[in-house]
Amino acid sequence: MAIVKFPKKELEKHFKIDGKMLDRISMFGCPSEFSGEDIEVEIFPNRPDLISMQGFIRAIEAFEGKNTGIKKYNVQKPEKNYKVKIDSSVKNIRPYTTCAIIKGLKLDDEKIKEIVNFQEKIHSTLGRNRKKLAIGIYPLEKINLPIKYEARKPENIKFTPLGFSREMNAAQILRATQVGREYSHLLKEKEKYPVFVDANSKIMSLPPIINSDETGKITKDTKNIFIECSGSDLNILNKTLNILVTSLAEMGGKIFSMKLEYGKNIITPNLDSEKIKISIENVNKILGLDLKEKDISKLLEKMGMDYNHGQVEVPAWRTDILHEVDIIEDIAIAFGYENLVPEIPSLSTTGEESNESKLKRKISDLLIGLQFIEVSSYHMIKKEEAKKMKIKSKIEVENSKTDYKFLRPNLLIPILRTLSGNKDNEYPQKIFEIGKVFNEEKNKGNNIIESEKLVIGLTPGNFTEIKQILEYLDRSLNLNFELSEAKAEGLIEGRTGKIMLEKKEIGYFGEMHPEYLKKWNLKMPLAILEIKLEEIFYRLSNYN
Repeated sequence: MAIVKFPKKELEKHFKIDGKMLDRISMFGCPSEFSGEDIEVEIFPNRPDLISMQGFIRAIEAFEGKNTGIKKYNVQKPEKNYKVKIDSSVKNIRPYTTCAIIKGLKLDDEKIKEIVNFQEKIHSTLGRNRKKLAIGIYPLEKINLPIKYEARKPENIKFTPLGFSREMNAAQILRATQVGREYSHLLKEKEKYPVFVDANSKIMSLPPIINSDETGKITKDTKNIFIECSGSDLNILNKTLNILVTSLAEMGGKIFSMKLEYGKNIITPNLDSEKIKISIENVNKILGLDLKEKDISKLLEKMGMDYNHGQVEVPAWRTDILHEVDIIEDIAIAFGYENLVPEIPSLSTTGEESNESKLKRKISDLLIGLQFIEVSSYHMIKKEEAKKMKIKSKIEVENSKTDYKFLRPNLLIPILRTLSGNKDNEYPQKIFEIGKVFNEEKNKGNNIIESEKLVIGLTPGNFTEIKQILEYLDRSLNLNFELSEAKAEGLIEGRTGKIMLEKKEIGYFGEMHPEYLKKWNLKMPLAILEIKLEEIFYRLSNYN
């Protein structure tokens, strides 16, 4: 969540600010209050387009019935040399960038401060503290086009960082500058660092750390700017650039697109709206209303969208709209949550905890008693994560908006991701997860089987320790497992066992192979146990 302050006098050029209006803004989804001469607003992570004052004004004006529907922005085609060449050397470092040029800005100290604050708020929220994305802004008159985005060895990167008066190499910049020290971990263990370089071979910046003082400092005299967003998720970079350029267009700037040469050419920004189908029946079913098509159209226009015959046009700067249900949420906001009347259904029911839930709770309690920590991970995995574990059969989700494109086939990958993310924290680390996994049913086309699994990770850990934990669960649940030597992908041969229950193989346990520890950047030996819970559910239900 971002806390932003907007000058009251600037907002009042567009709508009256009083206690009643603050209540309306809060009902829009942005809790707000007076703070001296400013309005302090909480912007939730799903609406980064509201972090800039221009984006906030655009949304609230539509919500209040002024300038409703999708706002259109004119994007000029790339001029000669409006190009960025993306070198293959950045592929495994910080692989993507999106870029644009804005002309005709009239900046003053307040507007520059506003742009910088907006940039940093995006870094800390949508950018996950610059890990997912970072933004660079440069005076166009200080650089020569076209531009190259490439990776170089730290000793070959030399420029004067923003706010300094002497040239440094990349390693010195990471040590000597405050932002370098704060964000150096993002380049840690990289042999090469990414840089933007202009046509005269001047280094413009070291993303995601700092700009060059020569080419990356905007002033009141700056009229035209070059913008770049760099990171690991092209979709997020596109959306972020759209938020930036439309906000700067609201400041009076003119948007020019650029040609990005990735091998194939991409033009950014792309402000074409996205079309998503919605069902009036679903809208009314979820909200408990009886809205007609014309009602839905008017409500969506208040949220800055357009509706036409079951299709909704979603603005290119709305990063939060992924599915029909997100649009239904916006309809509810426009209708007003205060206008939704709750009703208690006239149903008489009885219920109790299922046997499966009781078993999962018991397993959880047993492991917590052994000082394990339960984790709950995302149901999706990345393509490179599946590749690390040599998984060939993957269930891909259509139109994924992020790097997480596949349903998880096991819990091993999420547990390895969790341990990798905590490799620099205190040891020992003892974690477990109980959750759903997804696999294709053999010889049944596109049928997907959902099943429950348990995974346990112990680091540092060995075969004997993980076997003792398995035997403890066996005794506590009275299951009578049969154990024997086995092979499993990613585990050390000779230190791996399979778990049998009534002659059915239900899992494996053992020590992770050093090759796989290296793949996941794990520093300590790791012992793993993964069990299918369905067979245990079945056995206990038959014996109880």
